[in-house]
Amino acid sequence: MWRTRAAAACVICRSLANSSYGIKRKSPLQNLHLISRSIHHPYYPSSKFQRPPLRISIQLFSSLNRLPLRKTKLLNVKYGYQFHRNFWLARLASRLLKLRYLILGSAVGGGYTAKKTYDQWKDMMPDLDEYKWIVPDFIWELDEHIDFEKLIKAIPDADELAKLLPDFDKIGESFTSLKGFFSPGYNLVSEVIGASDLLLLLGSPGETAFRATDQGYDNDKQYKKGLLGELILLQQQIQQHEEETRRAAGQYNMGSSQQKRKVSDKEKVDQLQEELLRTQKSLIDMYSEVLDILSDYDASYNTQDHLPRVVVVGDQSAGKTSVLEMIAQARIFPRGSGEMMTRSPVKVTLSEGPHHVALFKDSSREFDLTKEEDLAALRHEIEIRMRNSVKEGCTVSTETISLSVKGPGLQRMVLVDLPGVISTVTSGMAPDTKETIFSISKAYMQNPNAIILCIQDGSVDAERSIVTDLVSQMDPQGKRTIFVLTKVDLAEKNVASPSRIQQIIEGKLFPMKALGYFAVVTGKGNSSESIESIKEYEEEFFQNSKLLKTCMLKAHQVTTKNLSLAVSDCFWKMVRESVEQQADAFKATRFNLETEWKNNYPRLRELDRNELFEKAKNEILDEVISLTQVTPKHWEEILQKTLWERVSTHVIENIYLPAAQTMNSGTFNTTVDIKLKQWTDKQLPNKAVEVAWETLQEEFSRFMTEQKGKEHDDIFDKLKQAVKEESIKRHKWNERAEDSLRVIQHNALEDRSISDKQQWDAAIHFMEETLQSRLKDTESVIEDMVGPDWKKRWLYWIGRTKEQNIRNETKNELEKLIKCNEEHAAYLANDEVTTVRKNLEARGITVDPCLIKDTWHQIYRRYFLKTALNHCNLCRRGFYYYQRHFVDSELECNDIVLFWRIQRMLAITANTLRQQLTNTEVRRLEKNVKEVLEDFAEDNEKKVKLLTGKRVQLAEDLKKVREIQEKLEAFIEALHQEK
Repeated sequence: MWRTRAAAACVICRSLANSSYGIKRKSPLQNLHLISRSIHHPYYPSSKFQRPPLRISIQLFSSLNRLPLRKTKLLNVKYGYQFHRNFWLARLASRLLKLRYLILGSAVGGGYTAKKTYDQWKDMMPDLDEYKWIVPDFIWELDEHIDFEKLIKAIPDADELAKLLPDFDKIGESFTSLKGFFSPGYNLVSEVIGASDLLLLLGSPGETAFRATDQGYDNDKQYKKGLLGELILLQQQIQQHEEETRRAAGQYNMGSSQQKRKVSDKEKVDQLQEELLRTQKSLIDMYSEVLDILSDYDASYNTQDHLPRVVVVGDQSAGKTSVLEMIAQARIFPRGSGEMMTRSPVKVTLSEGPHHVALFKDSSREFDLTKEEDLAALRHEIEIRMRNSVKEGCTVSTETISLSVKGPGLQRMVLVDLPGVISTVTSGMAPDTKETIFSISKAYMQNPNAIILCIQDGSVDAERSIVTDLVSQMDPQGKRTIFVLTKVDLAEKNVASPSRIQQIIEGKLFPMKALGYFAVVTGKGNSSESIESIKEYEEEFFQNSKLLKTCMLKAHQVTTKNLSLAVSDCFWKMVRESVEQQADAFKATRFNLETEWKNNYPRLRELDRNELFEKAKNEILDEVISLTQVTPKHWEEILQKTLWERVSTHVIENIYLPAAQTMNSGTFNTTVDIKLKQWTDKQLPNKAVEVAWETLQEEFSRFMTEQKGKEHDDIFDKLKQAVKEESIKRHKWNERAEDSLRVIQHNALEDRSISDKQQWDAAIHFMEETLQSRLKDTESVIEDMVGPDWKKRWLYWIGRTKEQNIRNETKNELEKLIKCNEEHAAYLANDEVTTVRKNLEARGITVDPCLIKDTWHQIYRRYFLKTALNHCNLCRRGFYYYQRHFVDSELECNDIVLFWRIQRMLAITANTLRQQLTNTEVRRLEKNVKEVLEDFAEDNEKKVKLLTGKRVQLAEDLKKVREIQEKLEAFIEALHQEK
């Protein structure tokens, strides 16, 4: 907007100082008027300006709405009253109306004065050579950049302008109320303003008013100040009105959607700012990370860990947890009356932040400590973690729970709350509880840079203290011990001599030394008290305490606030003194470990336990995927062979042999069908699934344990074995597989139609192999019963035992029975048993009837198998008779058909199981393996147990030392930057 006004003013100023008015050259900056200088050079000093003498025309009136075209002769006159002509309508319009009415008023005034003759204008116009300084230098160059002809054409006609004029009658009525506006002595200025009302608008309001009034004449200074001030006020009103109009239009066009967008953008900005504050890692957080890594690396608390931390020790129920809560300004720990609540070390990292929150090292959940439900959840979580860290049969744990607390006004430090020291092991505690607590406390306090915060209960006798002796042993000089006396309010009431408290605080009562002594009050003993109420109670107590009034206690030795400040100062002092030395120590350790690795494993990468696990994980997954590459033929061959090995005994003993004892083929087939149906309904599907599952396990184990040449790394063997066992343990075969398999097997066994000679011969071959295998087993059993034959006895000098001689004689008698009756039944009759026994007794051999029956079973079995094999040879040419259903033939080969049915069932079952394996079970096993690997990846104890050896431990130590060194260096750099 100001550029538009400047352009319009420049047009008028250009006309004021045209060459036709007698201006021959450009005036220097010193000759410009103060207002023009403020426009051209706003910082030009006004003290150097000298006002030129006023020269006016001899005419009694003048107007600058239209200027003459030639130079007019001016005369020097004295200042005084001048006749003038008032174009009050135009001036009033320029003062009260908007910018467009100012321009219109000037145009109307110009039209009125245009009626004057050229000579009259020539005589009345003053010489404007002296007023050339009013126009800045850049005005003369505007015609090079602006086409004024187009601007003139764009101005509307006089008729159209007349329609836009306001109601001057109403303006005239309000004009009378203006006082001092028509004062004499402003003729020239008013005419200049009437011709170019925008001239003064080119500068800033304050600057224009100051420069215009600062150099005015002495006799009309007040007049000029009032006039220009009113013009500036008019300008401000116009600008304000235009800004309000523009703002209203913008809001109207923007709409509610844009306003909502602005609100949402603002919320996003706020969220981003909060997120930035949350993600910015403070100095104390960096230090806490170093301590966490050190605790993992140096779990035995060796002297390698010399970084400071504040160790809070004290007798059980001495109030050390309450002191820690007052420092953290939140009741974050579980509590109980007289019960041991702190069962493991709790590391608390305090840092300053905008919100009072707490979170665990291994969790992303933030607990809002200003909300009671979050406080209760935090206490419950700490209690659960403590109980989970305690091993079975123990009372306390050495595992450290890491907690971070942030909040406004918190002192930055790291504190470790240890289990309270006890003097007696009570019922329910492990026998070694007292010694374990002492060992944990000593392990933390033996760090030469650890600050010991010794908590002593002031309400009990000093002689009952245990912790003071322990602290004096670990820090005999007291260079890093701060003594804190709790429950001073109870001590003041119960102790008969207040000087005893003074002796404690002055370090004269206990056999220990300390850097400082503090007395605090941690509440009235009510677990529901808030931190604010405890603070108020503590301050109120010490304000009214006689100990403080009588100067037994000093002001800087009381309240937990002073304690917190003192501990924080001491903590950071020790940090700055020891952190660089600790960094140098780890730098040397890193060099030693790297040298050891290069000497022992020059060709291997430095893979830590996690990296080795990832490598083993990829190998195991590749081996599982290899199961899908097993050919269907291989699966079916293994399945068929294994299944027959599993069911062959049942087929021979429970189906074939009983059916073979029948007298005719009809009875044989009926017996076979009944027994096959019973077998299929109850046992066969389950046996088939077991065989398939075992086959899958064997193949999986083969791939897992198969060595891959030089690339095999035996460091993964234990892990692979554990993954295999756990995956197999979790895998369960599809329950519906047995039902579908039962139907398939039943249909396969019901089929008796052998289609070609090739299948017939395959069945005979299958039967011969089966019978020969059984015959071989039977002969081996008989040989064990009767002992070696005469050849082995002569060749190997092996004799028979007495029982084997009896068995041999019994065998010979039973073989005579079979020779006498080749169609003898499978079982001996009682009279036959008696006959055999008497025959043996006649030769002086006493035999038990059970021994006779047992021997008979094996002898008859061998005889039956040999007979069945001979029958197989006869049935080789029996396929022709089979096709004719054995009509007009004495040859019956029903046993061949039985074995064909069994063989076909085995093939179909193997094919079905192979489909289930490749389509379902292998993928489910792969899924189980992935789940087991994911579980193992999250279980550090598992990885430590399964990935062991010097190489693993060396890589782990090297990784930890490097990480500690890098974080220490980053912390030191940040520490220097903070300084």
